[in-house]
Amino acid sequence: MKNFIGAEKIIDKKREYIMPCLGHFYAKPPQFVRGDMQYLFDATGKKYLDCYAGVSVINCGHCNPYITSRMIEQIKMLQHVCNIYLTENFVNLAERLAAVAPGDLQKSFFCSTGTEANEGSLLLASIYTHSSEFIALQSGLHGRTKLTMSLTGIGMWRTDPNPVGGINFAPNPYCYRCPLGKNPATCDLACADKVETIIQTATSGRPAALIAEPIQGNAGIVVPPKGYFKRVKDILAKYGALLIVDEVQTGFARSGKMFAIENFDVTPDIMSVAKALGNGQPISAFIATKKIADTYTRPGASTLGGNPVSSTAGLAVLDYIAEHDLMGNARARGEQLMNGLRSLQAKFPIIGDVRGLGLMVGAEFVHADKSPAFRELDALLEELKNRGFIVGKNGVGRNVLAFQPPLVITDQDVDDVLNAIEIILEREHYE
Repeated sequence: MKNFIGAEKIIDKKREYIMPCLGHFYAKPPQFVRGDMQYLFDATGKKYLDCYAGVSVINCGHCNPYITSRMIEQIKMLQHVCNIYLTENFVNLAERLAAVAPGDLQKSFFCSTGTEANEGSLLLASIYTHSSEFIALQSGLHGRTKLTMSLTGIGMWRTDPNPVGGINFAPNPYCYRCPLGKNPATCDLACADKVETIIQTATSGRPAALIAEPIQGNAGIVVPPKGYFKRVKDILAKYGALLIVDEVQTGFARSGKMFAIENFDVTPDIMSVAKALGNGQPISAFIATKKIADTYTRPGASTLGGNPVSSTAGLAVLDYIAEHDLMGNARARGEQLMNGLRSLQAKFPIIGDVRGLGLMVGAEFVHADKSPAFRELDALLEELKNRGFIVGKNGVGRNVLAFQPPLVITDQDVDDVLNAIEIILEREHYE
């Protein structure tokens, strides 16, 4: 067995050689050294059920043998030549994406990260509309570049001291903590109508686009009401603005459909994808209708975008999702998980809200006054880790227990993590 340096020495090296912006989960973090489908293993050999999938990346499972074998075969033949040369895999992947994408989205541009895909989507919207004004949602997160960070609506991720201008933020459809103080049962989508007010009063009247995640991941798994995106799309169309949907976390079967926006019966004008498309291999893309995409005519390339190995991974991912019905498993296991968490919510008031679609589920931890119970959540996560469960956290208050597991998890896996949560909450007297 290989000798590993261990978590403490990794932290020492991070302190010495890695920029301090990069933190890590847990007071006592393990060193992960191996993955096998829905499981992770640390340097001591301890096994963990992964309920976070590297933040919605490993949808098809860690080191999936089918995907890995196809990648190895490609590596042995051709690893890289840049996409200014002709290779077959990336055009085949673009064809497959057009087949599974919603509506008439057809033409893709490949890059390597979700940030790049969002940046490219915004660029394309500017080219098409001849406008450089954008609208984003409060509590959204879109990337690390100058523009995508400026369009991010979470303070802790807006680390650029001089954000880009020409950006306005609309209230996000966060029904549990409505930013407008409305009652979701009677509000008539007031948060969506605010988009029109913003266009009329805070822009030139012709913004390029609104960018939004169909389910806000880092905001705390915030799921909009069913009619939200239809109302927003109608408003944008009235002013010649586009709808960009950021599917970086939500794409590729996670929500129970191939793309989460399909749950809202809306087709975006431009869509960004990444993360799960490569199942751990860096790849991303933005895809648009032919009419919009064909306005991008000036030279553009990506050195590693759509390289033969990443494209092979993407093709294998799409095959595996279809052949193993991961959308169906996401729906079934997601329903099981939501029902289980709601049963725990009825027993433990510290769980204030449970929400999600498919296997993108959040449980918001709160005090009696509804303030974020982030310390209690951190304690729960630490103990879950000790018991062999890796679960995420997000939310503006860092108080949302986040489930975004590999889509290959089983009903027994879901029962196991729910049982562990119940045992810990009972022990800590959170009734």
